Amino acid sequence: METEGGPTLQPLLCLAWLAATLPIVAAALPIPAAAGGRLVHGLLSAFSARGKTVKPSSSAASSSSSSSKAVKSAKFTVPQKYFLHFYVVGVTVTTSLLLVICFYAYMKMTPLLPEPSSYSTIASHLVGSNSFSIGSVRSRTMEHKYRVWRTVFVLLLMEIQVLRRLYETEHVFHYSPSARMHIVGYLTGLFYYTAAPISLASSCLPEATDYLQGQIAEFIVKGRARTPDLVIDYSSLLKPLLKLGWCQWIGAVIFIWGSLHQIRCHAILGSLREHKDSDEYVIPCGDWFSRVSCPHYLAELVIYLGVLIASGGSDISVWFLFIFVITNLSFAAVQTHRWYLQKFEDYPRSRYAIIPFVL
Repeated sequence: METEGGPTLQPLLCLAWLAATLPIVAAALPIPAAAGGRLVHGLLSAFSARGKTVKPSSSAASSSSSSSKAVKSAKFTVPQKYFLHFYVVGVTVTTSLLLVICFYAYMKMTPLLPEPSSYSTIASHLVGSNSFSIGSVRSRTMEHKYRVWRTVFVLLLMEIQVLRRLYETEHVFHYSPSARMHIVGYLTGLFYYTAAPISLASSCLPEATDYLQGQIAEFIVKGRARTPDLVIDYSSLLKPLLKLGWCQWIGAVIFIWGSLHQIRCHAILGSLREHKDSDEYVIPCGDWFSRVSCPHYLAELVIYLGVLIASGGSDISVWFLFIFVITNLSFAAVQTHRWYLQKFEDYPRSRYAIIPFVL
């Protein structure tokens, strides 16, 4: 069932997520300034800053030296509206993976192995000592098929997520012309929306790509005239998804719950700036804003918790992905929460940064 690329892909993804997570953890730890703690925190804060949390290069903006610093600093930033690029990449990668694995699942993993019939039961008794071996092989085959179709299910959730975020970035948010983000944060976003869908598909991606390459090679050798037409029975695409386990459907419900709240929170944030060219900020209110400063980040945690549960929790790369989401969004939420407290004297002190009663 496994290909040679299988055992290699997941460790590489885990190392990549670990490399992205450790600097955030280091910046969050109370490392003494003498040991470089302040430097690490300052660098990561600058790299992750975007929009309102980007600090000006100097308080004396009118001086020539300040202007020079601002120009120099701007070389390492990009417009915040480049967030759109994240979701274009996310849609492109997720759609490509979904098509490849869905094709593999439909051609090689359909139909799902039915329940043992009376005939197979009688045969098992006749075989005698080999009955356990036959049952074991059947069980592994069934488990493998479910894993492939479970991957299709999880990628469908990811596709919904990135398509929605693409729409919201274009039609809901109104980024200020002066809003910037650091180039490191921009590159991190591109990495994330490339590596996240690959991590979700990593358990069966090597075998799916090998199968697709084989089909393409066969098509090239035989030619179009000698290659049978691909006839898709759409009921065969839906039935395996409907037969998935309770983990997938509980995960989907949690995913939908988080998505609905994120939609509301994004709508609230998008409505705060009545004039698109204005840099005016106001205190957001409504939905989960009554409890935390960054409910859209909290909703994102809920969304990826749903994805993790829907994946079955058996792929280590998905766990590393989820850990990165938690650490990255928690660090960004704390920065945003501090900005709100400094910006508004009447900001509600009862609000937490991202997780009520925890952080």
